[in-house]
Amino acid sequence: MFPRVASGPTFATLRRGEQRCSGGGVCPELVEWVSRILRFPISCHRSRFGAQEADLRSLQRERASAFTLLELLVVIGIIALLMVLIVPAFTNIKSGTDVTTAAYTIKGALDTARTYAKANNTYTWVGFYEENVSNPSSPNPDTPPVGRVIMSIIASKDGTIVYDPNNLTTINPTKLIQVGKLTKVENAHLWTHTDTPAGTGSTFDTRPMVASTYCIGDSSPSNSATPFQYPVGSGPPSAQYTFVKAVQFSPRGEARINNNSNALQTVAEIGVEPTHGAVAPASIPRNVVAVQFTGVSGDVKIYRR
Repeated sequence: MFPRVASGPTFATLRRGEQRCSGGGVCPELVEWVSRILRFPISCHRSRFGAQEADLRSLQRERASAFTLLELLVVIGIIALLMVLIVPAFTNIKSGTDVTTAAYTIKGALDTARTYAKANNTYTWVGFYEENVSNPSSPNPDTPPVGRVIMSIIASKDGTIVYDPNNLTTINPTKLIQVGKLTKVENAHLWTHTDTPAGTGSTFDTRPMVASTYCIGDSSPSNSATPFQYPVGSGPPSAQYTFVKAVQFSPRGEARINNNSNALQTVAEIGVEPTHGAVAPASIPRNVVAVQFTGVSGDVKIYRR
């Protein structure tokens, strides 16, 4: 009675996902249409979800790797505390290094002068001078003359004493020759000892006691009656430094403060203390040195606190 209506094709899902009509023919259009319906929304959903998940993870990583203001303040506070504790230690280390350098430089100059005097059968002198270390120019007349110790070694050209013991005056520079280069030691101050060592031991506090007359420091000894200048030689050249404190060595290696007008001593001394700039320490610092030498043999020994 009723007209026959063509029924739509029935589908069977094959193993490989092909869609076939009930009559057995392959319908490419339907395959494409079904694929779009079934696959495209799912893939889009997964893609969007994956992107959102990746963004969330990236945000979490950024939050985990960042510092809060409180954490930064705590770190800065710890660094400031460590600097307060460490800086004095470094200052003491540097002071110790400076004064050690000065002590061994002085010892080296004394040993060099004594060796030269004995080897060349002549007289030698080691002069000591101090100037303001805050002024980079050298020589400089700035006051206070603190912080840079300068040493010069000179020798008699002809082996004689070159000055008249009965008429002491500035040594003629044309009668002298320079032994080695001018030596400058930074952050060191010549120090006239104010302590009273026991004089019976081998430490700084028990070293032999030396009268200030025979101690080369900031306030001792009295200026030499036979000062010498730098540079020396024929000319005479213009003086840059005048050394009024010195140690004299004879051809036999005997050591005296300044010249023969001072008697040989069992021991004489050169005091050195560290400085920071052109300010001398108000009290005896921890790192202080006494360089002592014997009068007869000229042997040098360093005592350090």
